[in-house]
Amino acid sequence: MPAAMLPKRLVLDSWISTGTPADFVSAILALGAARSSAYVCCANVHMVVEAHQHPDFRRILDEATIVTPDGSPVAAAVGLFHGQSQPRIAGMDLLPALLAEAARRGQSVYFYGTTEEVLAAMVARARRELPSLKIAGTHSPPFRPLTPEEDEAEVAAINAADPDLLFVALGCPRQERWMAAHRGRVRSCMLGVGQAFPVYAGLERRLPAWARRLWLEWAYRLYLEPKRLWKRYLHTNTRFVYLMGRRALAHLAGRSRVSISTK
Repeated sequence: MPAAMLPKRLVLDSWISTGTPADFVSAILALGAARSSAYVCCANVHMVVEAHQHPDFRRILDEATIVTPDGSPVAAAVGLFHGQSQPRIAGMDLLPALLAEAARRGQSVYFYGTTEEVLAAMVARARRELPSLKIAGTHSPPFRPLTPEEDEAEVAAINAADPDLLFVALGCPRQERWMAAHRGRVRSCMLGVGQAFPVYAGLERRLPAWARRLWLEWAYRLYLEPKRLWKRYLHTNTRFVYLMGRRALAHLAGRSRVSISTK
């Protein structure tokens, strides 16, 4: 299924792509094979609330070719408001699935972001488990704004490596802003997968599947990084529940009015 055919549904103010995990993998690899200068965002609750509050960030999501329902509440909202079952398409699941299929198809990948330690561990695992995977390159940029000259050099290096897929891990919303700013300059399909890097590298554990089904992954992330994340989760999770509650009530009220008017 081509990326353009992945239908999008509105969750708050964000257009979220829908489909099966296989649909997403096929669409993204098609973008990579075409060397489309496109980008993919993995939208969790934090990102959806950011888009609701900041029009400039909302535009970045709107212009993404694909926006996956990364968070379980985001996927559930698609079902609640649009009447269709939508599985969660998390970046942590998408990364290994794309690497495996890229290896099978002979497509190449590039890892950009995070630290040299994480990148080395990722490459070691990929070469151990997927020996046929073409790793076009890796790069850990400095944790500061790049000069125009540095940025030009990094873009040139990526394009010279010519990967189908460019996985980007700079943290949200920096990685989304980076991808949007480099659309048309980087000749690859860019994917903002952030925290998926250390998980794939084996440097950070992930909750078991049963706990993820109970929507507890945010609590685990808070446990790992309480100082950095407690304000974000207190604000964004509470705000998301409030906003979705309002939309749900309005949705139900609208359905009730339609039901009454048609009797």
